[in-house]
Amino acid sequence: MPPYVMQNLVMKRLFDLIAGACAVVLLLLPIALVALAVRLTSKGPALYWSDRVGRNNQLFKMPKFRSMQMGTPAVATHLLNNPDAYLTPIGRFIRKTSLDELPQLWSIFKGDMSFVGPRPALFNQHDLIDLRTKAGIQKLTPGLTGWAQINGRDELPIPVKVALDVEYLHRMSLIFDIKIITLTAWKVLKRDNVTH
Repeated sequence: MPPYVMQNLVMKRLFDLIAGACAVVLLLLPIALVALAVRLTSKGPALYWSDRVGRNNQLFKMPKFRSMQMGTPAVATHLLNNPDAYLTPIGRFIRKTSLDELPQLWSIFKGDMSFVGPRPALFNQHDLIDLRTKAGIQKLTPGLTGWAQINGRDELPIPVKVALDVEYLHRMSLIFDIKIITLTAWKVLKRDNVTH
């Protein structure tokens, strides 16, 4: 691995830890309130632990605030026949505002995820996993947000999503990551293309 790539990865990890610590301090109250709201409005735990594909195609457990009813099939939301039928009373709200993603700060601290990278595929998204592996994307740590996320999210065809992941692989830098985080925050505030 070239020295500049290794330096990039070290800087990225340091940024994740510092930004993650700041985020926890700032978001501790919203995290507690969302957890309480999930528990009070539907049966089951506040967190849903999803089997995801991480770096080098290793599986890890990714936490999200539970926005779907217990017993919902473990597939990408857009593949469900009627996704709205599975949502909890506050499910749509926490998804639209991306509050369901807050527990992934835990995955960032553990090193399973980064703030920026390709969104981790579900364990059964074999078509996405195969294309990413052929393109070398499996070498990247998956992210809370990513270049594909701000360019269409689930609405993108899988080959387009992978092409954007490849573009990120080649452009990866701390400056580019900060740009992606800023654009993500803007899209969330505008509620622009944030269904997932």
